[in-house]
Amino acid sequence: MRFVEWLDLVGRDAREIFLLGDIFDFWFEYKSVAPRGFTRVLGKLAELTDKGIPVHFFTGNHDLWVKDYLPSETGVILHRDSFRTEFSGKRFFLAHGDGLDREDKGYILLKKVFTNKVLQRLYSWLHPDMASAVARRWSEHSRLSKNICGPEFKGEQEGLYQFTLSVMEEEKADYYIFGHRHRAAEMKVGESGRFILLGEWIRSYSYGVFDGKDFELKYFKE
Repeated sequence: MRFVEWLDLVGRDAREIFLLGDIFDFWFEYKSVAPRGFTRVLGKLAELTDKGIPVHFFTGNHDLWVKDYLPSETGVILHRDSFRTEFSGKRFFLAHGDGLDREDKGYILLKKVFTNKVLQRLYSWLHPDMASAVARRWSEHSRLSKNICGPEFKGEQEGLYQFTLSVMEEEKADYYIFGHRHRAAEMKVGESGRFILLGEWIRSYSYGVFDGKDFELKYFKE
């Protein structure tokens, strides 16, 4: 599994690891049932945190139903909103990115449905096999309808880029980094900032590395 191999690789010298959402195609925590099929990923995350490496897990639209099991079992630091941090004097604004594009009104409405406590409770009454089947069909349909890797990058017309411009009016950062779009891209924003989309792990296997001086998009190869 490439993602586990990548975690093993970066865990050799990483100071911190940030996973910006949609790590799982579908994740829903029942009181006494854990999703099947992620044993190696969960084990590797636990191994990294046991070594003292902070692993930050941002909930995405595919895994927004993470509750207490994942952080308690693996030791990851859970983020449901954007996060600010600093390394070597460089300021970072990090977020998954779902719901931040003001023009994506369809998804904003859908997210309100997915995060509704009553609807979550009703969904939890489904048998896990049925609930997983429904979610996986929905996810597969979503990927196919969006050409698997998401719509083409729109440059300055990109919704998350426009969101970044609004953030910059109140707070400055050197790097504004997002997941969600399933497209790897980067461009200048403002006088000295950089806007970065991390990409996806269906075809391109892209990720980002900050070496203390600069941030670079890279592509994992076995």
